[in-house]
Amino acid sequence: MKKKNMKKEVKSKKGNSGFALGVAAATAAFAGYYLFGPKGKENRAKVKGWTLKAKGEVLEKIEKLEEVSEEKYEEIVDGVMAKYKKLKSTSEDETDKLEKELKKRFAHVKRDIKKAEKEAEKKIKKTRKKVAKKIAPKK
Repeated sequence: MKKKNMKKEVKSKKGNSGFALGVAAATAAFAGYYLFGPKGKENRAKVKGWTLKAKGEVLEKIEKLEEVSEEKYEEIVDGVMAKYKKLKSTSEDETDKLEKELKKRFAHVKRDIKKAEKEAEKKIKKTRKKVAKKIAPKK
């Protein structure tokens, strides 16, 4: 029996504003937990400028996508990390560790994207109601 590819895609229905907001929120939450969580003191000592820059580059590339799937997310992470593996100032262990960490975060990113899309949809509905009230004929 053949197995079908079960990877799900997250689609943006109303543009990228909600998506970008979700990705930004996910990144901020991740960074906050990483730097100020239970092992925050250790992690702050370990964090180097290039790791934050690499995460930012991943974020920028994700924001440009209309649809985000796990495959596309991993391609982006692979591409960004390939660039940092070539640098002399980074060790292979550090880059591999960050790459694994970023790839594990896809479930969180997907969840935050869905949450942001729902919030954006609520705002759109609320705005439509306000506009409808303003343009509706008065009785």
